[in-house]
Amino acid sequence: MSSDWKPLWRKIKQWHEAGHSMALATVVDTWGASPRPVGSYMLLNDRGEIEGSVSGGCIEGAVIEAAQETMANGVPQLLDFEASNDRAWEVGLSCGGRVRVLVESMITKIDFIPQVLEATEALELITDCQTGHTILATPQSATDKSYLREEQGHDRFHHILAQPLHVIVIGAVHITQAMMKIADSLDLAVTIIDPRGRFATAERFPGRTMVSDWPDEYLTRHPITGSTAVITLSHDPKLDDPALEIALTSPCFYIAALGSRKTQAARQDRLRAKGFTEQQIDRIHGPAGLDIGAKTPAEIALSIMAQLVDIYHNGTAL
Repeated sequence: MSSDWKPLWRKIKQWHEAGHSMALATVVDTWGASPRPVGSYMLLNDRGEIEGSVSGGCIEGAVIEAAQETMANGVPQLLDFEASNDRAWEVGLSCGGRVRVLVESMITKIDFIPQVLEATEALELITDCQTGHTILATPQSATDKSYLREEQGHDRFHHILAQPLHVIVIGAVHITQAMMKIADSLDLAVTIIDPRGRFATAERFPGRTMVSDWPDEYLTRHPITGSTAVITLSHDPKLDDPALEIALTSPCFYIAALGSRKTQAARQDRLRAKGFTEQQIDRIHGPAGLDIGAKTPAEIALSIMAQLVDIYHNGTAL
């Protein structure tokens, strides 16, 4: 998701402290049927160890060869693989797409390790693809999408390092437990809110951020941004409704509420009575999750998290 770069930077720190030379390959531009999005990383060291990927495997061999050269001479390379050119056919990129990959030495980025790993706000790495010179900056645009742009005669890659999406879950229930495993794999920051002490326990949610406040009290004190999702799972209107009322007046990108269609209809009636408009009420995805026929807590958790990802990337549910 938004912060899948963090594990790789932790690996950069680990390899640097072990004294390894490294090269970083990054997808900086794509067109058509590209297997990996812009910003995808592959890290290599002088022992031949690899982390991450820049394709489905079709161009990795050529990228590794370029990385070995760059580790030896420090000269960055901007590789261009397109289905219409011979090199793309040689490496197996015959699916009609184009991928441009920047291969660079990590020497110019080593000093940024502490700032990147300790950051609590989004960062932007701007790299000159010809010289390898990199600066660390605060993003000037609201987008979290990385991009390649020609500036002053040089291709410069603007890599946006967005912070994790924040998922606020109301209700420390069985479905929430299943959701945590998926959230971990997506590198999502999660806060669980439930004033019912028998549910929100360290035994049931080891190592999780849990809040025993009433949901509306917590949400009033903490900012909700366009990177926030609010999911109500308690199935208790006394907990869910106040949270939804705050979420509906916020810029959060995803709002979902557990319950049947009958429950959702009753919820909508209560919100109308509170003065919320149809446009606001329609922001609630209820019943929560994609319609995949989910029955078990794990399946329901999967359907909700899949819908969250879809809304985040596409702005609409499947």
